[in-house]
Amino acid sequence: MKSKWITAFTAILLLTAKEAPAEADSDDAIISHVPRTRVESSGLASIGYSKRRHVLEIEFSNGAVYRYVDVAPSVYRDLMSAESKARYYDLNIKRNYRSVRVRPRVKDQPDN
Repeated sequence: MKSKWITAFTAILLLTAKEAPAEADSDDAIISHVPRTRVESSGLASIGYSKRRHVLEIEFSNGAVYRYVDVAPSVYRDLMSAESKARYYDLNIKRNYRSVRVRPRVKDQPDN
């Protein structure tokens, strides 16, 4: 019985944390409701965190926004207090957490 519950729970998690394809249509785009704070950084423009969902969102200087899932609150606190946020990101977040692109780089966005 316990393994059925774990399997069902895992399936629900996978469905709710579905990754968007790299070239998602605007209809498939993820809409962010995580407020972000502007930061002083060479590579990062703003950072937001959802305590309830353990979701970290980072807007990069090039305009791209990525969401990182299953991020502990301590990682967010350490990132925000790091002397070099870009270096902390490179060493502790990049390639260590599953990510989903929320918004493409400004250069990649279609002209309206």
